[in-house]
Amino acid sequence: MSDAKNPFEAMMAQAQDMAKALNPALESFSPTGAFKDFEALWPTMPKDVMEMMFGNTVNKGGLDAKTRLLLTLAGLTMQGAQADSAVRQTVRHALEAGAKKQEIVETIGQMSVFAGIPAMTRALELAQEVMDAKGDDET
Repeated sequence: MSDAKNPFEAMMAQAQDMAKALNPALESFSPTGAFKDFEALWPTMPKDVMEMMFGNTVNKGGLDAKTRLLLTLAGLTMQGAQADSAVRQTVRHALEAGAKKQEIVETIGQMSVFAGIPAMTRALELAQEVMDAKGDDET
């Protein structure tokens, strides 16, 4: 086996080739590199798009996008807030969908009972990064 790569290395090489094909400036992009840089490639969806994809457009009378995103945030906290990018992005989307900062904090805080204090603390730290970057004092 001369040049064989393991499946993960092959997948990463393929991802880099695709990135180069889409935009030559991405030649040095590494999907396993800095996750915050990777997050910047995925902007926050406008509230109307979120409602269309995740809210009442699909399920009339069902949960709205804000509620779905708060539930997603609760689930990510329950997993120990291990996926930093996912937590930060969910907080950004929840804010865009109309969630108040207090609702985000309460959602994460409620999970301390089930996920534990370390998971809650980590999720709060990640959420605070997003809320500080947003800059307003809305609660």
